[in-house]
Amino acid sequence: MHDFHLEALIHDPIHGYIPVGKGSKRDAALSAEVYEQDVINHPWVQRMRHIHQLQTAWWIYPTAEHSRFQHILGVMHLASRWVQSLYPSLKQVCDDVPSLGYVETLMRMSGLLHDVGHGPFGHFFDEHYLRQFGETHESLGAQIIREQLGSLLQHLRGNPNSQLEPDEQFDPEHVAWIIQRPANHQEDRPQWLLFLRSLLSGIYTVDNMDFVLRDAYMTGYSQRSYDLERLIRYSFFSQEGLTIHDRGIHALLRFMGARAELFRNVYFHRSVRGIDIALADVFAQSMPLLFPGNPREHLDQYQQLTEASLLVDVARWQEESGQRGELGERWQEILRCQIPWVMVCQRTMTFDEGDHEASSIFTDQEFVEKKLRAFLPASIQDLDLRIDIARHIFRPLVQGPVSGQNYLYDSAAEQIRPLTSHELVDRQPVAQRICRVYARDMQFQAELAAALQQLSGHGEDDLTNM
Repeated sequence: MHDFHLEALIHDPIHGYIPVGKGSKRDAALSAEVYEQDVINHPWVQRMRHIHQLQTAWWIYPTAEHSRFQHILGVMHLASRWVQSLYPSLKQVCDDVPSLGYVETLMRMSGLLHDVGHGPFGHFFDEHYLRQFGETHESLGAQIIREQLGSLLQHLRGNPNSQLEPDEQFDPEHVAWIIQRPANHQEDRPQWLLFLRSLLSGIYTVDNMDFVLRDAYMTGYSQRSYDLERLIRYSFFSQEGLTIHDRGIHALLRFMGARAELFRNVYFHRSVRGIDIALADVFAQSMPLLFPGNPREHLDQYQQLTEASLLVDVARWQEESGQRGELGERWQEILRCQIPWVMVCQRTMTFDEGDHEASSIFTDQEFVEKKLRAFLPASIQDLDLRIDIARHIFRPLVQGPVSGQNYLYDSAAEQIRPLTSHELVDRQPVAQRICRVYARDMQFQAELAAALQQLSGHGEDDLTNM
């Protein structure tokens, strides 16, 4: 008989029922065992309720008010579905792989905690605050897991579907390592752990498979944007890494297309990026008034820093005088969604394999602005404007186990080969950049559009010598 008293059910609009491991009051009194619900209820995880999943797009898409808390529960659930399907093949190619209970618990906790280091406005906070300290939400997340959650995690004994073996002890370090982006070189880790990391870093991961479904649904873009079931069915671990059978290629391409459409239509929406520009204009001056420095050195204060706390604090500044008062007035524009920047014109650049994207002028916003102004009439060369360059990666170029998701099973030849060798995948671009020009109004749209057209029509050498 199933121990229903050892699980709680969360009803999710994307995945249906999500089982979560829990203990009874009697269990808690008799042992020090930790259950998944204990981790979920920890303040570091509950903090995710107060950070939006869509960092600024919720201002533009009114129904997309979902938080990272909902997302991480979905990722945890997807981790179980994928491990249950992939474990037999992982066991076949890796002799030293731990039990199903250990692997499933590891990936569930990695899914649940992969965003635990995020600050207000998610990736925007990485770029506009954490970067100055050489940190990312992943590096902070790893520290939080090791120092704040490790003593809890090491007492986990399983999940609603499977249990650790009696001689196994859960290692929080595995979670801290898996949630971080792979290095550009082979790391000294067990093969099974390297392979499992591909479920959080690669082309299709438990992270992006949840947020594509969730964000598409919550914004109203699509209720079922790709075929998750087919992707799961035709994926397995080979000796090379995570591999997809050629019968699953069209499902993978559909997923890649849905993800790209979300970036174009939601994450990179012209008004969303306009909010990001307005936010960037006020953020650098505001943060010293809100937080004491590197979050790594102030974890207790960082736990309290969320979008909810930040937006409440800055909303009160308009009642004050001096710097806070001036910043408060500028924050009010954002809070009222009265964004001072409008998109005037844009150009989209697509980069294929072999293109020298890194040497393109459209990798440097300041350089583009300087050259754009040179093409404007002298009378408006000092026009108040902003350049925004948004980049989406369709498929990584990294080969081998670093990415872990570059393999295809060719059923006709009965061989494993790089995923990019498939003719349909190979036709996908590597990356795309959208360069937009924002101004206070549309008065000089014709002049700005002409200048951007001239800029994008010149060769790199011509622009360098200008």
